[in-house]
Amino acid sequence: MIYDIIFVTGEPFFDYPLCGVAILKRLLEKYGYTVGLITMPKNDSDIKKLGKPKLFFGVTSGSIDSMVRNYTPLNKKRSEDTHTTYMPYVPDRAVIVYSNWIKQHFKGSIIVIGGVEASMRRFAHFDYWSNTVRKSILFDSKTDILVYGNGEKQILEIADRVKNNLSLKGIKGTCIREKTAPGNFTIIPSFEEVFASKEKFCDMQNSFSNYKNLAQKTGDWFVLQYEYPDYTSHDLDEYYELPYTRKVDSPYLKGFTFSVVTHRGCIGNCNFCSLRLLQGDKIISRSEDSIIREITRITKLPNFKGTIDDLGGPSANMYGMDCKKCRNNCIDCAKLDRTNNKLINLLRRVRKIKGVKHVYVRSGVRYDLASNEYIKELIQHHISGSLKIAPEHVSKKVLKLMNKDKGDFDTFVYNFKKMGGELKYYFMTGHPGSTIKEAKELSNKIKQLGNTESVQLFTPTPMTESTCMYYTGLNPKTREPVFVPRGFREKKEQKRAIYNKT
Repeated sequence: MIYDIIFVTGEPFFDYPLCGVAILKRLLEKYGYTVGLITMPKNDSDIKKLGKPKLFFGVTSGSIDSMVRNYTPLNKKRSEDTHTTYMPYVPDRAVIVYSNWIKQHFKGSIIVIGGVEASMRRFAHFDYWSNTVRKSILFDSKTDILVYGNGEKQILEIADRVKNNLSLKGIKGTCIREKTAPGNFTIIPSFEEVFASKEKFCDMQNSFSNYKNLAQKTGDWFVLQYEYPDYTSHDLDEYYELPYTRKVDSPYLKGFTFSVVTHRGCIGNCNFCSLRLLQGDKIISRSEDSIIREITRITKLPNFKGTIDDLGGPSANMYGMDCKKCRNNCIDCAKLDRTNNKLINLLRRVRKIKGVKHVYVRSGVRYDLASNEYIKELIQHHISGSLKIAPEHVSKKVLKLMNKDKGDFDTFVYNFKKMGGELKYYFMTGHPGSTIKEAKELSNKIKQLGNTESVQLFTPTPMTESTCMYYTGLNPKTREPVFVPRGFREKKEQKRAIYNKT
């Protein structure tokens, strides 16, 4: 069989809506395209097994950046880490490797790259693993077009244009290389400028947005980013109600088979997180009726035992906080509805569905956006054991640099426990601004709290504001100097301080 489109991915394929390639495959098939899959190719010969597609190859490393997957925060190979369960099937810089294998055997094929690895390398970026500023991945991969963020609308538009021999210029939510920049594009500092100047690197960081047409010069070329398409509740209802089988055969995904996505986007804008430049900083909630229909279908699947494993999104309690009236930060807006009433109503409706015994909320919960009524609802009906939250740190200085200094953590913990709930915590050390003093401050708080799930070391991932601080030693917004724990010894000392080993 000759497929219209062939996806090459660094992860196993499971036909359920938490797998990005599964959503794209099901959507393309709905609109009449045939889709082939090459999963976890080990060498260039694996790329040949389905032949050449009629339209294009789609390439992704999967849901995790291959360098984050393959290396620890101390830049050590995970394959050599005896404390980590690791499956060494994804090559370093997988998007580039897979694209090169395709070009080796199928010269002239159109290659579309996407996913986290491509999206967060669409412009010049600091690469922690090589300790240098690299060009857009479009240059390293020499591919035709890059889809950033969620890609449903983009992939349908690309398929239609390739099918009809039309240009790939101007597709919202994509990046291409061109010799000139159109007049309606904002020019951001060039690769050469940000490579030479940390001040210019900060200027570039402040320019990043999904909602603008942006252009960056690199040599004689420009990388053009077309603004992100407008995804709606109706769109999400369509995508998540596609006929997935939900057959998931992996120990790593145990407990997620019957998870249900309620919304996309995050208004938190944490500086270390990539979500703002992936899904965007506005909430898009599915309709209640769509979620109810999806769960009703799940109850009829032969392997469903009555438990919805997780009901949520990037932050579970942002469901219903949709607003597109402006481009300002929603979380700072006095008009933001913080009652969680829409979510509470949804939870109550889901519990009434015939065949549903338990509905758990295992997604992240923003404690600064959790009303007392919502907390009561969680404790009484939707927590198995403990609720996991990620305050990340306790130092006001570090939290401000993380852009996670909102809310009253101690008050939330007090109220939650007073209502009979249990909490587990996730923290981070080694973030820009964190010295051994802040690490010890965090250590004291962890001892006081108990029940800490994990303390991770900060990893500088491409295009985030925290990574800009790490590379430049500056707060990009204020240009004030920021202390950065760079050396492996210093990072280890901070981690040891957390556990009182110094």
